Amino acid sequence: MSIKPARTRIAPSPTGHMHLGTARVALYDYLLAKKTGGQFILRIEDTDLKRTVPGAEQEIMDGLRWLGLQYDEGPDVGGPHGPYRQTERRDIYQHHAKILVDKGHAYPCFCTPDHLEKVRQEQMKRKENPHYDGTCRNLAPDEAAKRIANGKACTIRFKMPHEGATVAHDHLRGDITTENKQLNDYVILKTDGLPTYHLAAIVDDHEMEITHVMRGSEWLSTFPLHVNIIRAFGWEEPTWVHLSVFLKPSGKGKMSKREAAQAMKDGYSIFIKDMQDLGFTPEGVLNWSALMGWGVAEDDVMTVGQMVERFTIASLTPSPAAINFQKLDHFNATHIRLLTTADLAARLKHYFTCEGLNVNDDVLLKMIPLIRERLTTLDDCISFGAFFFKDEVAPVAEDLIAKGLDAKQSAEVARKAYQILEAQPDLSHERCEPPFREYVESSGFNAGQVFGILRVAVTGQKVSPPLFESMEIMGRDVCLRRLQHAIGMLEKM
Repeated sequence: MSIKPARTRIAPSPTGHMHLGTARVALYDYLLAKKTGGQFILRIEDTDLKRTVPGAEQEIMDGLRWLGLQYDEGPDVGGPHGPYRQTERRDIYQHHAKILVDKGHAYPCFCTPDHLEKVRQEQMKRKENPHYDGTCRNLAPDEAAKRIANGKACTIRFKMPHEGATVAHDHLRGDITTENKQLNDYVILKTDGLPTYHLAAIVDDHEMEITHVMRGSEWLSTFPLHVNIIRAFGWEEPTWVHLSVFLKPSGKGKMSKREAAQAMKDGYSIFIKDMQDLGFTPEGVLNWSALMGWGVAEDDVMTVGQMVERFTIASLTPSPAAINFQKLDHFNATHIRLLTTADLAARLKHYFTCEGLNVNDDVLLKMIPLIRERLTTLDDCISFGAFFFKDEVAPVAEDLIAKGLDAKQSAEVARKAYQILEAQPDLSHERCEPPFREYVESSGFNAGQVFGILRVAVTGQKVSPPLFESMEIMGRDVCLRRLQHAIGMLEKM
């Protein structure tokens, strides 16, 4: 049986940094569109002008591209259903709001903010849930028209049914029934002529022919409203999928600013730009986030192509998912191992360059096999490999003194190491390591002492990739120069 191509959309608001929740919705949208031969659309929901953050829209577009989730239609690529910014679609919403008013499904509301706040306070004193009291619901159309003609500011509210119940179907959760008497008459068009989410999203999804709406479970509370708006227009409903919510690592409640700040101190983040800067790969982030809400094995390692092959919305789950940063480490490290040497080298070069290092591409390609297995994040390359690209290293003097030895004995070891290296025609690790092993056997010093001094001297650090393979890449002259410097430091102690 052929599957109808899906048209999906990600519709973030440019009110802050792009976060993990947006990325996961975008991923699922992308997977479904590609699985069915459909289209994935980016729409910017920018009608909340007061909360719009400069640069946030560009960050969303950059984040999607970094993740590899290229959209088929959007603000910067165009498409047949534009504009793709809601602030550029004002006339469309006003037209549809008028249709609802003319049909009797919506009405002008002239209540001032002061009046609404007074009503709200009175309802709270009576221990009622705050709701619109219907002051303008039954206002005669002629009276409403007269007020508008006189320049009276108004919003447009949707007239929710008060009798019976609204049954809305969610693909993951089944039928959701809400008694209509519990529902509120929400504002759908503001006094400035811009819509609220409730009208704009519904109109746009219809106009853009969206077949599947995947979004966060926080929209479940207004799900009956959105369904009623669609039915008032007489439109076909999309397939609704309200995704599982992310919980903080403890599993108790959503991530707060405090937990997000602590995660950043620990080298993690829920914001996509931060993840990129912290050295996480798009492959690792996508694999990790995909499994938080997708009913497949939690340790399944998949590329995006493999996800497309396996993805179905039937396999998504509504169960809340706790953010587990250790699993992010696992998936990120695994995907680093899967990268080709050339690809990994290109990604690591950015981090070395940002440290002000002059990167030799041949050295970079040679060092990749030595450090690949040690990397959890891409920026780990600095601690494991920066010494390859430094003119000089600056070891801590005390680190040059091996355990159980004093400065004089350590200097003796360093001088002998210099003699051994100087005698080698080249520093291939096959040639270079045996004479050091022989020295360990004959000197009375142990391997940890000899190799420890040599490691600190030539790399400037106590932990490094395999020592002799690293020395081979650095070359004879560099190693001898660094050893000579270390000997001088030890002789002064």
